[in-house]
Amino acid sequence: MTRLLTVLSILLVGLVIGSLVVGPAPIGPLTSLEALLTGGETPLALVMREIRLPRVLLAIMVGASLGLSGAAMQGYLRNPLAEPGLLGISGSAALGAVLAIQTGLAAGFPLALPLAALVGALIGVLLITLLAGRQGGTLSLILAGIAISALASAMVSLVLNLSPNPFATSEIVFWMMGSLADRSMEHVLLALPFVLLGAVLLLTLGRPLDAITLGEDAAEAMGMRVRRVRWRLIIGSALVVGASTAVAGTIGFVGLVVPHLIRPWVGAMPGRLLLSSALGGAAMVLLADIGVRVILPESDLKLGVVTALIGAPLFLHLIYQTRRELA
Repeated sequence: MTRLLTVLSILLVGLVIGSLVVGPAPIGPLTSLEALLTGGETPLALVMREIRLPRVLLAIMVGASLGLSGAAMQGYLRNPLAEPGLLGISGSAALGAVLAIQTGLAAGFPLALPLAALVGALIGVLLITLLAGRQGGTLSLILAGIAISALASAMVSLVLNLSPNPFATSEIVFWMMGSLADRSMEHVLLALPFVLLGAVLLLTLGRPLDAITLGEDAAEAMGMRVRRVRWRLIIGSALVVGASTAVAGTIGFVGLVVPHLIRPWVGAMPGRLLLSSALGGAAMVLLADIGVRVILPESDLKLGVVTALIGAPLFLHLIYQTRRELA
């Protein structure tokens, strides 16, 4: 376990450095890093501090949030196909952002879009809480999440269908593809408190998730309060996923694929998967964001498209490998 965390940490550091120095201008890596650390008010230093550094920090936050949330949900639901979007939080956040774009709030106030997405995520959590009920079990939680996700998706489609402004429609479509371009430290500071609080709630679920692998009744017999674990999972996932969607748009496959890739190295204990999935998710989003700038630098390639192109083949390979092992 320690060796895996060490390898993932080294990989993450390498990708952070790579993400900081990769850009359209032909500037050497050492020059870029020197400008970031001691560049003063030079144009290169401003680019490093105001453009590249916030992009790297957001990639780490978003990737870690999605990977951690995916691992926690798969452990609690004991379902390897569970992923952060299952609860409908990302869909609710997307609906809030779409309404901000359509009504013109996003054009009048720079942070209106992420704030509206956070409000949408909060409303989604409240609706899930009402639908699932305080005494609701795992099935009620899943059904409530699916209902909220479907409702949010339908509302987004309705807004797109009735939108009289083609420019707003285009902006909505591109935002929903996910991107870290044109983000600033304001976006980092907006999302950071929610991500940190949600990550603390999810990372402390290690022992309860290990106990739940034996079944909820067995976990209760071992002294775990399953209902409390359930709500910590909901609130923690809502915080990290809502904040991530608010600042980066919809980014898929990270929370689904990363726990699958790491699980063979940690065994059947979901508690061990949490921190390593957070590191793996951050590495995957950083790698995808580097790909956005390297593959088609002259085009506005979206991060969510690249994560899907990376994640879908990996997931298909995992399915094929699992079938071979079971055969």
